[in-house]
Amino acid sequence: MKKTIITRLLDVMAGDIAPMTAQEVLRGNKIFGAAILLKSDLSLVIAETNNEVENPLWHGEMHAIKKLYERNRATLPEPKDCIFLSTHEPCSLCLSAIAWAGYDNFYYLFSHEDSRDNFAIPHDLQILKEVFNLDSGEYSKDNAFWKSHNLTHMIAELPQEDREELDAKVARLRQTYAALSETYQTHKGDAGIPLA
Repeated sequence: MKKTIITRLLDVMAGDIAPMTAQEVLRGNKIFGAAILLKSDLSLVIAETNNEVENPLWHGEMHAIKKLYERNRATLPEPKDCIFLSTHEPCSLCLSAIAWAGYDNFYYLFSHEDSRDNFAIPHDLQILKEVFNLDSGEYSKDNAFWKSHNLTHMIAELPQEDREELDAKVARLRQTYAALSETYQTHKGDAGIPLA
C-alpha cells in the first residue's frame, strides 16, 4: 500500500502539478505546488501551484485550499478523508494553513534544505530561524494537528525491488524541478514578489 501511495503522489506531481508550475514560473511565480487527493481511492480532488504574482500569500498549498473552497462547499470532501501533497516541504505559513484547514497529514518530496540548496529559495529556513527561533528548521513533524511524510524517506524504507522504479520517478522529478527553478530564477525579478 505504501508503494501505491508514493507512486500516485509522484505521478500527480509529474502529471498535474509540474505542468501548471511550468506555466506559472514564466510569470515569476515560485516552483511550489500542491494537490489534495482522496484517501479512499487516491483520486485527485484539486491540483494547484504557486500564484504569488496575484497575492504573496498564494503559496502552492494556500492557493490549492483557496481554489478548493471556491467550489460548491456541499461537494467538498472532509479534510480528514484527504491526503495533502506538497511538492516541497511547506513553509511555516502553509504548515499553519494545513492545520487550520483541518488536514491531518501532508506528504512532500523536496525538503526545506532542497529548497535552499538546490532551488536557491532559502526563505523557509530563514523564517523558521528568525521568527520561531528554530535554528535547524526542526518543527514538530508529528503533532496534534497533522503528521508529515517525507516521500524520500518513505522510499528509502521500502524493499530494494520497490525502490528502483520510485527512485527513477524521483530522479525525473528532480530534473523537471531543476529546469522549472532555472526558469523561475530568470523571471522572478519582474514579478514584484517581496521574498523572490
